[in-house]
Amino acid sequence: MTFNPPVQIVAKAAAAGTYKVGLTTQEMLVRGFMSGAYIAMGAALATVASTGAADFLGAGVGRLILGATFPVGLIITVLTGAELFTGDAMFGPLAALIHKTSWAAIMKLWVVVYIGNLIGSLVVAYMMAYGPLISVDVATGAVAATVYGKTAIGIASAKVSYSFGMMSQLSLMMKAIGCNWLVNLAVFLGICADDVVGKFFGIWFPIMAFVTIGFEHSVANMYFIPAGLMTYALDPAAVATVSSNLNWVGMWTNNIIVVTIGNIIGAMFFVAFLYWLAFKREVEAL
Repeated sequence: MTFNPPVQIVAKAAAAGTYKVGLTTQEMLVRGFMSGAYIAMGAALATVASTGAADFLGAGVGRLILGATFPVGLIITVLTGAELFTGDAMFGPLAALIHKTSWAAIMKLWVVVYIGNLIGSLVVAYMMAYGPLISVDVATGAVAATVYGKTAIGIASAKVSYSFGMMSQLSLMMKAIGCNWLVNLAVFLGICADDVVGKFFGIWFPIMAFVTIGFEHSVANMYFIPAGLMTYALDPAAVATVSSNLNWVGMWTNNIIVVTIGNIIGAMFFVAFLYWLAFKREVEAL
């Protein structure tokens, strides 16, 4: 099993950032769609696999199962060349720090990939909400959320339950920063390895960690919240109570906007800037 030393990881990540900002708008959008769908598939798997686990195995183990099954989305993204906004929040700035691209080009990459991620996530959320998350009575045509659908509603409700108070928003921001710190360390470990098995495990552990801990990922939430929201709309009696913010506006104001900002900080400062600062001299000498 071969691997790249740290300075090579930083140099390869910066080169990848330079490559990514050079993609056409169509390539950014299509690859963004692909990654949004893949992350949503991992989130859907995690929802189903973790359903009921906490009741029998305890809250911690239930979260571990959620985390252990989620990473499939990023593994597919990295190994197949799709584009994920939260990764590009590190790749772009790292390329800028070594003077290989402009911030205007980075902003274009972020916006286009973000839109692609959102569309891909919504497509899979719709497939799940109208597919595995509901059951339809053959005789009457009545729709009811399955046990997995109820889990999806619960996850979505929890994610939009943050209030507009300072401590609540600070908590959400910290979860978002921590998330993308780990996500981009996973990306770094994926670059570190030169073989598929090494990349798989390098990506899997940090992603498993961020989900199990309870950090917040903007693109994952583009699936989690719509999937629960759409399922709840099909069966409002599925759960006794949900957050009053479980709607399309609350999805943004009570979660994704703050999480997106936190994800950018986690990637740009805690990974791109710190690694550039730590290995600047060696990277420039290559």
